Amino acid sequence: MRPEHLRSARRTAGLTQQQAADRLGVSQPYLALLERGRRPVTPPLGSKFVKLYRLGPTALPLGSGSIDKWHSSFAAAALASLGYPGFRQLRGARRKNPAVVLLAAIAASEVEVRVIEALPWLVAEYSDLDWEWLIREAKLRDVQNRLGFVVTLARQVAEKRGDASAASRLREIVEVLDRARLVREDTLCQASLSVAERRWLRRTRPVEARHWNLLTDLNAQFLPYAA
Repeated sequence: MRPEHLRSARRTAGLTQQQAADRLGVSQPYLALLERGRRPVTPPLGSKFVKLYRLGPTALPLGSGSIDKWHSSFAAAALASLGYPGFRQLRGARRKNPAVVLLAAIAASEVEVRVIEALPWLVAEYSDLDWEWLIREAKLRDVQNRLGFVVTLARQVAEKRGDASAASRLREIVEVLDRARLVREDTLCQASLSVAERRWLRRTRPVEARHWNLLTDLNAQFLPYAA
């Protein structure tokens, strides 16, 4: 949530600094510091901004400090809070920025298949992610190939949906990630694959997985939400 976004969102909401500060429970001078980038937006305050200004989840605070502690059930609950239809039975989790959810999933060594299958939906649904932050964080963890593959599938999903705007944006992101593609082989968050499974996937994986040097059989045409 960048300072300039705070200012523009407040003005779009038709609020003065004093009115917004009163509803947020902070002082007007403190809000002014936030809007100038002189103070960080904490996660609780970020949630208040999103609610007050009626912003989407991509405006929620970014942070990668605790993603190493995420597990599949936590990721599934986070996806449910963002509207993923496959986990509609899960309720109660506080919404997190979709970019954080995606990073936590692709950075993990082991993720349940049901969660992996939801990731292209997440990207297609929220194509306005803070890509600069996400790509930087992915590169720091050497998982840009995983991200590139997921974005590739998400672009195909967007195209099937007829969402030209999302497809165009995701095509640009794929091109950026392709320039940083790693040559080493990796799995899509399935480090426990056996030698036999790895050998089979090398022969049968989709062309997209081969391009991104990943051992996975995930294919956009078989995703339940891609029809």
